[in-house]
Amino acid sequence: MKNLALHWKIIIGMTLGILWAIFPDIIIEIKAYLNNVETKEILKGSLGDFKNQYIHFTSNWISPFGKIFVNLLKLIALPLVLFSVIGGIAGIGNPEEIGKMGFKTLGMYLATTIFAVSLGLGLVNLLQPGKALSDASRLENRINYELWAKTENIALKDNICYSCKVENIDLVKQVQEEMKLSEIENEVSTRLNTANKTLKSGPLQALVDMVPKNVFAALSSGAMLPVIFFAIFFGISLLYIPKKQSELVINFTNAVNEVFLKMIDFIMKVSPFFVFALLAGMKLNKGMFLGLVSYSLVVILGLATMIFVIYPVLLKLISKKYAYFEFFKKIAPAQLMAFSTSSSAATLPITIECVEENLKINPKISGFVLPIGATVNMDGTSLYQAVAAIFLAQMFMVDLSLGQQITIMLTAVLASIGSAAVPSAGLVMLMIVLTSVGLNPAWIAIILPVDRILDMMRTTVNVTGDATICAVIDKLEEE
Repeated sequence: MKNLALHWKIIIGMTLGILWAIFPDIIIEIKAYLNNVETKEILKGSLGDFKNQYIHFTSNWISPFGKIFVNLLKLIALPLVLFSVIGGIAGIGNPEEIGKMGFKTLGMYLATTIFAVSLGLGLVNLLQPGKALSDASRLENRINYELWAKTENIALKDNICYSCKVENIDLVKQVQEEMKLSEIENEVSTRLNTANKTLKSGPLQALVDMVPKNVFAALSSGAMLPVIFFAIFFGISLLYIPKKQSELVINFTNAVNEVFLKMIDFIMKVSPFFVFALLAGMKLNKGMFLGLVSYSLVVILGLATMIFVIYPVLLKLISKKYAYFEFFKKIAPAQLMAFSTSSSAATLPITIECVEENLKINPKISGFVLPIGATVNMDGTSLYQAVAAIFLAQMFMVDLSLGQQITIMLTAVLASIGSAAVPSAGLVMLMIVLTSVGLNPAWIAIILPVDRILDMMRTTVNVTGDATICAVIDKLEEE
């Protein structure tokens, strides 16, 4: 095991963690199959008690180590961003070069995000996963949507009224009885409140939030954008003071960065165990019916296209430094960490280490490009939001026009940029995307059962995109 590469150790830890999480369910399903009874009947017996004790043991004695792992990564992430960006800007030395690099970086991130959303819209319209449900189920969903729209005083987007037809009167009554609009699940309700607050803020609120009143408060709250703003401001100011004074700060900054990188080394040595603990405590839902499976496959296809086709093509056209499999091998620890934690911010220290140590990219470039990418580059998130919005519209028989889909594209791009680099933050932004075209934001409850695993995958795409753009910018700066 000592000679085994780190990414293989992490894969083993992930596999064992998932097996640990599903072990009691596997035993119960096998028992139910052999006895030819329902699973709920098995749960009433000794196996049900065993499952409860198993979950209790896991949550008390294993899961805390997973939380410690994420806390350790977050502990390092923000200070590392602060000193990396300052060091990167100070190392460039020329304010004009910083402006050019910033323009290239944001331009590349924006271009890949727009492409990811367009890819998602193309796939979901072509494959139409929302139509995997029976016509009867979709009609019931449609009437539910119409009754909700009437309650909220929202005009139907396609100007079609199924609940007005005589043949649907009995179905309308049935849906009215089943609808409990006020009893939204707590998880959905919380995200709905967050989305509403975001929608009520002004168009320039993002700029206001970017400038911190107190950088220490921003660091303690985990707000990435204000910290990056302060670091850029501080780094640029550093270039305009006498060299005698600036050298002291630059040397201190570089020394602190080295300390953080050594801290990452220590954490990575025990990361396979931490990853096991993180996934062992994961609650896996079994709510994957046909529509959700179809939706998940479309999202996975889009994400796989970004990772295995679009990013390698971008590298081949611009960077030309890395062979296809070589690139993935060198950033594998960051990808696996992103998959495990579902957080670009928590993965950032590992991404920086992979890019600088394995891809041999100039620390001046990585220290500037990667922290920005962890905040604004959400290719996987934006693709998922586009697919999810159209999928839900298809499930409820809502035919969105080209203009409405363009609205979804623009909203998804802007929402993904503003999305926090933490697990499941994309769900809140998805509610904003749905609201932008008059769809019910509470529909996110439908995709919650499969969101965790898709969140892990889209975070992997986000981190891969960060590393790809970093390599591209490094090549452009060389030229």
